[in-house]
Amino acid sequence: MSEPARIHSRANPLLARLRRLAQEPAAYRRLGAVWLEGDHLCAALRARGRPALQAVIAESAWDHDERLRELAGWATRVAVIADPLFKDLSGLESPPRIGFLLDAPQAPAVDTAVATVVLDRLQDPGNVGSILRSAAAFGVRQVLALKGTAALWSPKVLRAGMGAHFALGLVEAVDEAALEALQVPLVATSSHAGAELRHAELPRPCAWVFGHEGQGVAPALLARCALQLRIPQPGGEESLNVAAAAAICLYESASRQGS
Repeated sequence: MSEPARIHSRANPLLARLRRLAQEPAAYRRLGAVWLEGDHLCAALRARGRPALQAVIAESAWDHDERLRELAGWATRVAVIADPLFKDLSGLESPPRIGFLLDAPQAPAVDTAVATVVLDRLQDPGNVGSILRSAAAFGVRQVLALKGTAALWSPKVLRAGMGAHFALGLVEAVDEAALEALQVPLVATSSHAGAELRHAELPRPCAWVFGHEGQGVAPALLARCALQLRIPQPGGEESLNVAAAAAICLYESASRQGS
C-alpha cells in the first residue's frame, strides 16, 4: 500500500464531497458514490469482496489501531484525517474512526423468478434498513423499492442495514406497473384479511409487499396481491410496526422452505 494522504483542512475537496454524502440522503444518486461509515460496514464490504475507492481513517486509528489500519488497506487509496474532522462526516454522537467511499452500485436487472421483497413508499430509514437485514437473513434474493421509498443507499439506511445491502440485489424507483413482470405471486399483510399467516399455504417463492408506515400498502397494489394475510396480535391490533411484521413474514416463508 502506498503512503496515505494526510488531510488537516476541512476545506479539502474529498471531505467536502463526503460531507454531502453523509448529510444528504439522496446525494449518492447525484454524486455517483456511497459513503460507508464505520468499521462494521467497511468489514462487510470487504467480506463480500467488493472494491472500495477510498478509505478515510482518523489519525488516532491509523497511528494506534492495527485492526483499523489493516482494514483501511483494503481500499485503493487511503486518507488519514485529523480526528475532529470525522464529526462532520458522521450522523452519530460518537463518530467512528473509519469509512469507505465506493462507487454507487449499479442496480441489477430485476430477476422475475426469485424470492423478493417489495417496499411500497416506506419512509423511515430505520424500518427500511431493518427489513433489508431480515431479507438477507431469511434468504430473499432481491428488494424492489417503489417510487417514494426512502433512499436505499442513504447513510441512515446503510447503518440500519448493517451490511445486508451487499447480500441483496437492490432496485430503486421501481414503477408499480413493473411488478407485472414478476413470475412469483405477490403476498401482503392486512389487518382486514380473514386468513391468518400461520395457517396459510404460502407460495414458494413469493414476493412479500410491505407498505407505508401510516397508510399501508396502496389499495391498487394490494389488489394485485394473490394473497392478503393477517398476523394475529392477541395483545392488540395494529401494534406491530412494518419492520417487525416483515421479520415475522419472512421468517415464516423461510421456515416453510425447510419443512
